[in-house]
Order: sequence, then C-alpha cells, then structure tokens
Amino acid sequence: MTEPVAQERGSRSWRPRVKPEHRPYRTVEGHVRIGSVIHGIGAEIEDPDGWVWALAQALDGARTPPEIAGEIAAAHPGLTADDVLGAVADLAEAGFLEDAAASVPPELSARDVERYGRGVALLRWMDRSPRVESWGSQLSLTRARVLLVGLGGSGGIVAQGLVASGVGHLHCVDPDVVELSNLNRQILYREQDIGRPKVAAALESLRALNSDVEVTASRAELRGPEDVCELLRQEGPNAESPDLLVLSADQPPAIRRWTNRACLDTGTPWVEGGYRGPYVTVGSYAPGRGACFECHRDQDAAARDLRLGPGQDEDSVSPRMDWSPVNAATATLSGGLLLHAALSALTGIPQTEPGFRYGINLMMPGEPELERYPRRSDCPACGSVTP
Repeated sequence: MTEPVAQERGSRSWRPRVKPEHRPYRTVEGHVRIGSVIHGIGAEIEDPDGWVWALAQALDGARTPPEIAGEIAAAHPGLTADDVLGAVADLAEAGFLEDAAASVPPELSARDVERYGRGVALLRWMDRSPRVESWGSQLSLTRARVLLVGLGGSGGIVAQGLVASGVGHLHCVDPDVVELSNLNRQILYREQDIGRPKVAAALESLRALNSDVEVTASRAELRGPEDVCELLRQEGPNAESPDLLVLSADQPPAIRRWTNRACLDTGTPWVEGGYRGPYVTVGSYAPGRGACFECHRDQDAAARDLRLGPGQDEDSVSPRMDWSPVNAATATLSGGLLLHAALSALTGIPQTEPGFRYGINLMMPGEPELERYPRRSDCPACGSVTP
C-alpha cells in the first residue's frame, strides 16, 4: 500500500480527488458508478442516503481527508468522520483516487511531461492499485532496461512502441538482413533497407523516433539457453542485467524453451508472442510466480484431445513450415499485444499475475482465449525455483 493511502486517517498532506478518467455519475436507481463503464475498471456503489454521491463530489483535490470527512459527516446526521475516512480509504485502495498535491518526479522533465502525458493518462485509467500519484509509471519506464530478441514483424512493433513509450534502455538482438519478402508486414523497415542487417536499420529508425532513449543492438544468432543467459548477464555497455526480456523470435523452434530456462536461471521476467496463421498469442512469465512457459505448455498439451489417427503426430494437424503465413495485420496485432504485456510487466499496470498465455483468433474475434494453468511442482524447468 502506498504511504498516502496507509496514512489517510488524520493525514493533512494529501488532497484526494477522483481520477479524471474515473469520473462518477448516478444511475436511475440512485447508485454511484465510478471508474468508467469499461469492464474491469468501473464499480457501482449503493447509496440509499446520498452521502456517497456527496463524497464523490467533494473528492475534487481541494481538501484533505479530515476536511472532507468533517464536511460530509456534518451534512449527514448519523454519519461519523471515521465512516467517511474509511470510505476515502476504500476508494483509494480500489484505485479510483489520485493525489492532487502530488508533483511530477524531478527525474522527468517538462519535455517528458509533454511527450508522455497521454500514455500516463491511459495507465492512470487502467491502474486499479492503491498508488495515488500518476507519474511513477512513467518513471518506471524511464528507469527500465529491456532486452528484445527478434526484430521481425512483431519485434519491430514492440521496439517502436517501447522507444515511443520512453523506456530507458532497449537492446535489440537479431541475426538477419532485411529482405523484400519482409516488407509485407515488417513496417519498421523501408525498401532502401533491403540487404542491410536488421539491427543496423532498426537502430537508425529507433534513434530517430526518440533521442532520449538509449538504443543498442547486436547482430547475433542464439543457439541454445547458454547464449540467452549470456545476453541476460552481459547486456548493455555497463553489463547491467535487463529488467525484462521480450521474445518475438520464433526460430529455432526451441527458442522459447531456451529462453524459459535462461530466465529461470537468471531470475528474469519475460514475455513472448507471435502468430500462427490467424491466431495471435502472447504470454507473460516471471520466475517463481505462476506457471513457467514449460509447465504451462506441457499442461496445455496434456489437456488437448486432437483425436489423431494411427501413425499420425501433431505435425499432421498443424504442420511446421519454413515460414509462417502472415500479413501486416497479424504481425502488428501480435506486436501490439506483446508491447502491452511488456508495458504491464514493467509498470504493474494493469495488474496481472504472470504465468499465462492469451490469444485472439481472427476468424472469431469476439472469442478471445485465456490459458492459465497452476505451477507444477514437478516441472523439469521451474519445479525447484523458489518465489
């Protein structure tokens, strides 16, 4: 719990107000709805005596909690100041309030405020944690170091998004050169980049997008979990470990298992994503918290009933090809979901417990899929990892 919430009873230092994106209104039944009408954010509070609505109006950032409590209690006989202070604490705990007296952290400049203000407002809207200042999320991004493996269609979108969002340092790894066949969906590149290493073209584009972000890159091919571990332990000019690994490469086929083992070994959170035809997926994992990639995938495989005939294996159902059918829509959607997972992992907004995968089937866009399995104590990868 953040300090202003923990000390709101009797505190005279913070001035609570309802977040502008959470502006309350009254329903025809007289209930108070707060937090917008978006599922997962909003809440509805019964208010038979009308004092909750009065409190919501008083939470305008002009007064301290004791001042608000005294005013509301005086206007509603039978209501005590402690009742009102408790309600303020509950609203803050639920993530509906911010501190009007909070200032922008000194590490962020006026240029940062102008550049990232819209993104901060979105994170504030989605934030249901008890923190009552908004710019801490941007400060988390500014301080973050991210390792991105893969600069294809999804990876290019993630790279652009992380740099646009103001992540402090981004290190990109990819072995390939830009080819004409890439340009139907890898929108980070241009025709004049054909034949250039992807990391060289990406560095040029990303540094032009945001000169305040430190962007580095290496042209390298990963051949096993040891290579991933080496990147995690030596990434960056000062050999500082990344706060997050983002995997958007899909080759070699074992790269996700390699990354899982390396992240477990180094204690690094990671997210991964990609596409298989019209099915786009993203996963989020953190050592010791929820299922790791391997125990999740093994449980998912055990739960399937493919009803294979004699002599058939899984490749008969979903054959592996040298390249995956893809266009700009599937690659961009995949990259966008992966970017969202990365920003969530770095800022804690929205709050999600790692150890899951979810996806969107473009053939049935109204039916997103969420896969979450419990962590297996006998998992060969994470079974011995302690939280």
